[in-house]
Amino acid sequence: MFVVCVTVWVKPGREKDFIEATLENARQTRREPGNVRFDVSQCIEPANQFFLYEVYRTPDDFKAHQQTEHYLRWKTTVADWMAQPRQGIKHQSLFPPDEQW
Repeated sequence: MFVVCVTVWVKPGREKDFIEATLENARQTRREPGNVRFDVSQCIEPANQFFLYEVYRTPDDFKAHQQTEHYLRWKTTVADWMAQPRQGIKHQSLFPPDEQW
């Protein structure tokens, strides 16, 4: 599995808007055949920090996700709400084994 962990810092006061847009993107992403998981988490303190945990079957599935209408809409919508550039780190999943997904 191919895992992408994204940390996002949102401008204070834009958290609710960011959550709404991000949940819509997550719901649409879960419908993609190559997506296995998409978690959206909000930090308790500071509340304007978010963590997106995305799991795809392959790196190509992630690349396909980045071309979808819902992802491009999300990216454009939230761009001005970010307090700093988002940080995305890519990983190869070691456990659980792929066949468990």
